[in-house]
Amino acid sequence: MLEDLHIGTIVVSTVRNAPVLIFAAMAGLFAERSGVIDLALEGKMLASAFVSAAVAFVTQNPWYGIAAGMAISTALALLQGFVSITQKGNQLVGGIAINITMSGLTFVMAQYFFGQGGQTPNLGDARLHEIILPGTEALANVPFIGWFYGHLLGGHTALVYLAFALIPLVHWVLYHSRFGLRLRACGENPHAADAAGVSVEATRYMAMTIAGILCSFSGAYLSIVQSGFFLRDMSAGAGYLALTAMVFGNWRPVYTALGCIMFGFFSAVQIQIEGVDLPIVGRIPGSLIQMIPYVVTVIVLAGLMAKSVAPKAIGQPFVKSR
Repeated sequence: MLEDLHIGTIVVSTVRNAPVLIFAAMAGLFAERSGVIDLALEGKMLASAFVSAAVAFVTQNPWYGIAAGMAISTALALLQGFVSITQKGNQLVGGIAINITMSGLTFVMAQYFFGQGGQTPNLGDARLHEIILPGTEALANVPFIGWFYGHLLGGHTALVYLAFALIPLVHWVLYHSRFGLRLRACGENPHAADAAGVSVEATRYMAMTIAGILCSFSGAYLSIVQSGFFLRDMSAGAGYLALTAMVFGNWRPVYTALGCIMFGFFSAVQIQIEGVDLPIVGRIPGSLIQMIPYVVTVIVLAGLMAKSVAPKAIGQPFVKSR
């Protein structure tokens, strides 16, 4: 059985780990394809994770929490857009500032409102619940098919299905829609786009709005699905891993999603091998196991950075020609 070898558990965990990165990476993809460097993914994730958990706990409704997280993440994305697009400020500094601010502010707000050491109370029934597909119980005892249908295809929350549905949707928007064409033009040659009658600033603001919405799902997934509460810095660098996945995927949706799934796989393996005696090497210390995703990140960046081609106008403020 797959479960006996833990392979099945790793595969299912990969599917459940990937959405956090997929949402954030797709958010960054819209922003960076428009020409705005989105280093603030981490901060937006933390803000939406806290607000989603807090509102879900107070209202006992996870969907209200997701909506509130969407609002705060979009507001931060628009603030980031104001600094980067309207004020033509340094995009790297602006993104890092949001990350640092949200890291401290979410902790302070959680402590102020809930007084539980900087975290929210356990959400209990206010969490999103798994969707059980029809016929799951009837197929439960069928070898492989029961596991595949009930645990791999089914048994996930709505946000998991939304994350994987986003992959073809984002691909279609970027490469087969008028908005996608204008978005890519703004990221590659904004002056040519402007000459063609495209509003570069409006397009970039639209991209930042979409990025804020998508990134909010990542934060909500952390607190409402995975953990059931908000904890300080619970994103644990996931925003930066999402940026790495974009480099891995060369700013293309499908390959970026594959990078997210790869990181989700290594996170699943990390959990599985912790505390297990492995052949030859024995039991690996937990601190070394926790390094796995970040070591993979360094390897990916070192091996692929030179081969990846970012949008040509990324990070460059647009100044309209007179």
